[in-house]
Amino acid sequence: MRRLTYAQAIREAHAQMLALDPRVFIVGQGLWSPWYAGSSLEGLDREFGRERIVDSPVSENAVTGMAVGAALAGLRPVVFHPRMDFMLLAMDPIVNQAANWSYLFAGKSGVPLVIRAVINRGGEQGAQHSQALHALFMHVPGLKVVMPATPYDAKGLLMAAMADPNPVLYIDDRWLYGESGEVPAEPFTVPIGEAAVRRSGSDVTLIGVSWMASECLRAAGILEREGIDAEVIDLRSLKPWDKATVAASVARTGRAVVADGGWRTAGASAEIAAEVAERAFDDLLAPIARVTLPDAPAPASRAEEQAYYPGADQIVSAARGLLARSRRARRVAA
Repeated sequence: MRRLTYAQAIREAHAQMLALDPRVFIVGQGLWSPWYAGSSLEGLDREFGRERIVDSPVSENAVTGMAVGAALAGLRPVVFHPRMDFMLLAMDPIVNQAANWSYLFAGKSGVPLVIRAVINRGGEQGAQHSQALHALFMHVPGLKVVMPATPYDAKGLLMAAMADPNPVLYIDDRWLYGESGEVPAEPFTVPIGEAAVRRSGSDVTLIGVSWMASECLRAAGILEREGIDAEVIDLRSLKPWDKATVAASVARTGRAVVADGGWRTAGASAEIAAEVAERAFDDLLAPIARVTLPDAPAPASRAEEQAYYPGADQIVSAARGLLARSRRARRVAA
């Protein structure tokens, strides 16, 4: 086991699948440029040739549609969208075609396609370059959506996505690229749809998505110094997501904070909170809290970004509020 960065783990997963399966190829914008992909695709064109690492024109819809057709023809394409915002131009081939194909043909024909989308939040990039749109795709039947938060999962979930017989949206966050952790050298997969309990606790459950899963761990460390024992769940997958693990945790702790780097209204946090309320209502000692982006486009000012993006401090505040609220309720009941 070695230590790799998150970006290096993504690069290794690509390289190993390219070496193992001649049907695999990557297509998208900026594949030969570290400005687009960071180190996550570094040198793959030199190692595997530009016939398999295809740097495309700026044409999200056409390139994604071509990849759907290639998957139907028996290949294993990975489409790279260096900014998730502009993947909206490819909604038709993703939602109307790839997601529906297996249903239309009674499961006899699938679309083994990975759509890799990068969230490029922060850096004063403004409203059109900073959007986390994962909840849109979580809504669509026929798509799987994974969002790894650690280098280990970045490799394992990408390899699982590339081996899946149906379309998988693999969403990585640029803010995680420098995170490091232990990653096996050999190929391996992480099961899609299984959450990871990163820390056990008894007072409150912190449920994190992607970057916010790492912020939940930071928050748990702060809460521990205050005598609050937080359990941290990294969802890893949003479609399907691990409802049983989350509900069981909340049943033990009685309190839940859902932390998501997307917008609040009709976002991933809303779906998770609703499901927890249905499954663990009788065990809740306080209402479910959500830590999300405000319902506003991303600002293009560093000072405003600091107020716009939530993190560990907001998660800590939400957890404290739940503990205080449940204590008040017990005093009133007494």
